[in-house]
Amino acid sequence: MKKSVGIIFTLIALIVLAACGGEESASGADEGKKETIRFGATSGPYSDMVNKALKPLLEEKGYTVENTEFSDYIQPNNALHNGDIDANLFQHKLYYESFAEENGMDLSEVKIVPTAPMGLYSNTYDSIEDIEEGSNITIANDPTNLARTLIMLEDEGLITLDEEVDQLRASLADIKENPKNLQFKEIEAGQLPRTADSEDLATVPGNFALAAGMDLLDALALEDMPDDYRNRVVVNTEDLDSEWAQDIKEVIESPEFEAIIDEEFQGFGKPQWMTE
Repeated sequence: MKKSVGIIFTLIALIVLAACGGEESASGADEGKKETIRFGATSGPYSDMVNKALKPLLEEKGYTVENTEFSDYIQPNNALHNGDIDANLFQHKLYYESFAEENGMDLSEVKIVPTAPMGLYSNTYDSIEDIEEGSNITIANDPTNLARTLIMLEDEGLITLDEEVDQLRASLADIKENPKNLQFKEIEAGQLPRTADSEDLATVPGNFALAAGMDLLDALALEDMPDDYRNRVVVNTEDLDSEWAQDIKEVIESPEFEAIIDEEFQGFGKPQWMTE
């Protein structure tokens, strides 16, 4: 009898231990598995890209996706660094590297995404060939957008830049040839859309064009921007190799993501990896 009771207690103990071990294993398996990805993006096309493209595809993978909209280019990185969000989408490489260095942050990109390009707009001319000598043209007064503008104008044959200049840092002083004698007017980038009505030509960054209700496909020309100027999903470097960050990358690289871009974001320039 005592022997039977001892066997019973032993069996009960083994069952309890097995159950505890199973709970620990299950808990351990789930440990570190992220259920919610918190994005941050500037209001407009990149917030739309999170909501229309990234969110539904990540939800198919089982995540809940939240998106916080920002109205400036400072808070999205501060929120990321502070842990208020997990990833952001609004900035190009030159910006996030400079911002991180100046503010003691360690940020890394997950993947470059299609980006709204700089465009050359006109209500005076219907084509590049129609542009007359001495036409007024508005351009951005900040170094980054100015350099992009000059590269685009050179690609369209309207100017020639000094061969020895770093094109990503080009300025008006680096214009070597201006065959149509274009008259440049430098103004703040956010004010450029309204000049399409008052000047012969206006060069407008894509985000400001879309915010002003302009159609990218109405431009006389769209820039073939270097990938350094295309926006990317950015995370804290410590999260770069996490499962959820790699799932974001996988989603961006998927045919389904590109199909949404083609349907919802017409005119957006695709990064090199998408066109190879």
